[in-house]
Amino acid sequence: MTTPNGPAARSQPAVSRPPRSIPGSAPRLPSAVLWDLDGTLVDTEPYWIESETELVEDFGGGQWSLADAHALVGNDLRVSAAALRERGGVDLTIEEIIDRLVAEVARKVRSFMPWRPGAHELLLGLRALDVPCALVTMSYLPLVEAVVETLPPGTFAAVVTGDAVIHGKPHPEPYRTAVELLGRQPHECLALEDSLTGVRSAEAAGVPTIGVLNLVEIPPAPGRRLVSTLAGLGPADLARWLPRPGTDTGRAGRGEPGGEN
Repeated sequence: MTTPNGPAARSQPAVSRPPRSIPGSAPRLPSAVLWDLDGTLVDTEPYWIESETELVEDFGGGQWSLADAHALVGNDLRVSAAALRERGGVDLTIEEIIDRLVAEVARKVRSFMPWRPGAHELLLGLRALDVPCALVTMSYLPLVEAVVETLPPGTFAAVVTGDAVIHGKPHPEPYRTAVELLGRQPHECLALEDSLTGVRSAEAAGVPTIGVLNLVEIPPAPGRRLVSTLAGLGPADLARWLPRPGTDTGRAGRGEPGGEN
């Protein structure tokens, strides 16, 4: 769906701290904040890993390890389903694998919503300040609905799901689509992501990005900010991480991530 209105890694790089604001100056809030879903807003990655393992046990004849599961974090579900077929030996079609995974994770979410630390509070804080938010996820609509229906109407001004784009993350299409739906400029927005796949997608779309460390490593890079948690961070902290007007945001908008589509 693309619509308006709508654990830790084995070794992690040093995290960033928001720069201090100049006394007497009001921080410039992002024009919009673009949220990844799984692992950033809600801690559903363990649900995905558990569901993938169950699928291999029920329909597969191959091997499936935690490392295999971690390699899928942030991926387009079509890529993940292909890996489950090829390595896990799951004897189902790509579409059947996706449908089963999405349905099972959505069921788990409706049973218990595992918000990531500080994410729910930050999301509602941005809403209170009328900062538009978009959800940019490779999950499909049934799971997204299970999350969005628990939030106040209009919390997300735009939603982009994996079943509504041609190219999934790390391609920039998901973030470019969200920015266009919001009617914003990429460099004025801020993205929150927990995987290198997602960070690369946002950066390639020209969106300044904060990597929120979780299950997989996100290496440092010029212009990339990393935090260990969203707990204790408010809208003003995000504002202080925005590049200053006229600042080069690195690779932003200069093409696709190398070698992947």
